[in-house]
Amino acid sequence: MSNANGDAADILLVEDDPRDAELTIGALSGCGLPHEVEHVADGEEALEYIAAIGLFASRHVKTLPSLILLDLHLNKIGGLQVLRELKAKEKTRSIPIVVLTASESAIEVIESYRLGVNSYVIKPADRAQFVKVVAAIGRYWLEINCSPPPR
Repeated sequence: MSNANGDAADILLVEDDPRDAELTIGALSGCGLPHEVEHVADGEEALEYIAAIGLFASRHVKTLPSLILLDLHLNKIGGLQVLRELKAKEKTRSIPIVVLTASESAIEVIESYRLGVNSYVIKPADRAQFVKVVAAIGRYWLEINCSPPPR
């Protein structure tokens, strides 16, 4: 969960399915990297978290997550709209966003990359494979990838 001092979590998980969220958080916890995960259940909460408003008003607005894992089919505001808004803003454009979804729709894959997604991953149906994939995503983006310094 998020840092007690109000800084952003390392990973923002935007997932409306409680089982997938629990499995994802467990996989990230088990991959051996020291990190904080904040889970929000819909697109509206994701944008509020990033802007540090609403439920997240106590979070320091200057700190941003190092990685966003984004489901596409969300309540209130869909994942593509969240992606569109985050990649359109200078402040959030460089945050790596990985779409982690069950959708194999070619149109959604194409649109996600057109909007600037960094990676598009289809959730494996097999639980063990799902855990492996999520752990690999976490290790890559938080340990291997060289991200630009925060602004």
